[in-house]
Amino acid sequence: MAEEKDLLGNLILELRRGTLVLSVLSQVQTPKYGYALTQSLENQGIIIEANTLYPLLRRLEKQGLLISEWDTGESKPRKYYRRTQEGERVYKALRTQWQDMSVRMAQLLEEGENYE
Repeated sequence: MAEEKDLLGNLILELRRGTLVLSVLSQVQTPKYGYALTQSLENQGIIIEANTLYPLLRRLEKQGLLISEWDTGESKPRKYYRRTQEGERVYKALRTQWQDMSVRMAQLLEEGENYE
C-alpha cells in the first residue's frame, strides 16, 4: 500500500513538474517578484515551493524567456521578473500546445471511461 502511494505521489509530481514552466510564464506578463509569483500561483491552485521556483526563474532568464530587474526603492530590495518578447512568443506557443493537448487528453479520458 505504501509503495503504491509513493508511486502515485511520484507520478503526480512528474505530471505537475511538466506544467510549471507554462504556469510561471502565464503569470509574468507584468513584473512580479518571487514571493508574489508564488502567491499568485497558489491562489490559482498551483503550489510551487521556493526551492523549485527560484532555480526555474533563473533558468528561464538564462534561456532569454524572462528578464529581471532589481527594485531597491522599498525597505527590502526585490527582484522582479517579466517575460521578454521571446518569452511572450514561447508562452503563446506553449499555451496553444497545452490547449490542444488538453482537448486530446479529455477525449482520451472520456473514451477510457466508456470502456470501464
